[in-house]
Amino acid sequence: MFRYFAVLFFLVLITDANAGNKEKIIDTLKNTNNLNFDFEQNINGKIENGNCVIEYPKKIFCEYSGNKKKIIVSNGKSLVIKTVSSYYRYPLKKTPLNLILDKKFLISKIYNLEERIVDESFINFTIIEDENEINIFFDNSNFNLIGWQTKDIYQNLNITFLSSVKTNEIINNNLFNLPLQN
Repeated sequence: MFRYFAVLFFLVLITDANAGNKEKIIDTLKNTNNLNFDFEQNINGKIENGNCVIEYPKKIFCEYSGNKKKIIVSNGKSLVIKTVSSYYRYPLKKTPLNLILDKKFLISKIYNLEERIVDESFINFTIIEDENEINIFFDNSNFNLIGWQTKDIYQNLNITFLSSVKTNEIINNNLFNLPLQN
């Protein structure tokens, strides 16, 4: 009988801890208007890095390090990837970023998903939506978004890790104007 109560008590503690993490993540997302961060992106073994600014909902500006002068910009409707020699424009809704950049969507999904603790440092949720599987990661200490794993429109595995995350900074809204084609 004591074992039964001990197991039940342990399960209640785990459930409360998980609910606590979810609530803290949701509160952090609700109170976040924008993020500024450095990133490292691994697409099928090719590693790139740089800096991004996200403004909710659905806006992003990323500038890659190095001599390629690559940028990614979303104005909330379209996503542009521009380098010195190329220019690609996609409807944002056709990319996994459409979901990642929508904090209301993330919050609604997190409410109903099981969390997974990874290395006692990260909290992971797996979202399956519109044939997209998105693994989204939050910091276990401050509950900020710290990364995601998706497949891009070409079915390439894309792992993005965020560092030096700053929230709710003053940003220039012109940042999200789509660049002109070369």
